[in-house]
Amino acid sequence: MRIAVTGATGFVGGAVAEAAEARGWDVVRYARRQGEGLEYWDLAGLPPARLPRVDAVVHAGAHVADWGDAAVFHRANVEGTRAVAEAFAGTRLVHISSSSVYPWWESCVDRPEDEVAARHLNAYGRSKALADVEARKHGDAVALRPHAVYGPGDRTLLPRLVSNVRAGRLLSIGHPGVKHQLTHVDNLTRAVLAACQSTVRGAVNVGDAQPVELGAVLRQVLDVSGRSDVPVTYLPEPAAMALAAVSEAASRATGRAPKLTRYAVSQVGKQRTYRLDRLRDELGIEPISTTVSDAGKWLEHGA
Repeated sequence: MRIAVTGATGFVGGAVAEAAEARGWDVVRYARRQGEGLEYWDLAGLPPARLPRVDAVVHAGAHVADWGDAAVFHRANVEGTRAVAEAFAGTRLVHISSSSVYPWWESCVDRPEDEVAARHLNAYGRSKALADVEARKHGDAVALRPHAVYGPGDRTLLPRLVSNVRAGRLLSIGHPGVKHQLTHVDNLTRAVLAACQSTVRGAVNVGDAQPVELGAVLRQVLDVSGRSDVPVTYLPEPAAMALAAVSEAASRATGRAPKLTRYAVSQVGKQRTYRLDRLRDELGIEPISTTVSDAGKWLEHGA
């Protein structure tokens, strides 16, 4: 099996490339920077003049941030996805989408693979929704929609949550019982490799085996990272949303990135659980349960 992977130096793209090579697959790694073992491809620009023959292309490259220039997100995520789909028009396409394509204003409770929402809180969510649609226009594509990917190599999700420790306490949003279906990177890579060899099309939710309560996960992460004495304080979602709106308004005036965004509040403060029938029945993946037992090691490594 020979595959191409965009965003191969990123968290997800790198994990996919390593997992594929561990199976003995040949991997062509595309990245925005040049380096040994890498093929250069800036998704905001033109595709390479020569493309290799591959059995599948995994499109993991994306511009990911809570805040920023909408044009940058659109070029990298929407136009970039269109470019990958067109460049590999006759090749199996596995697109790494996101649960952020679903409506932000309501809880996701065992949500199936609904169509993407029409409105979004930030340019990232909007661009990922449009990219999801672009990818599925391809003649042989599947769009995988994970929620909150974590695990070895994670430099964003759990490190960012733990970095919110201030004045001896961790500040979070909502309440400790809010349920989330996190996605261990191993579950996502297994789904990606299965999708490369599958004929499944459309959208497929990806997540850990069962939902978990946010409070329990935060407590475990604090414990294994040597912060057992740190209490967790929860800011009610409506108050957090109002505070984020003020932070965003100040950002527009100063040009500095906001410390808190409405997008982040919506993703953490509301229930986010997903139906995994297609993952299990059609891709044949039985996901592992949420585990952060080794988080102390990879949080320290990623710091």
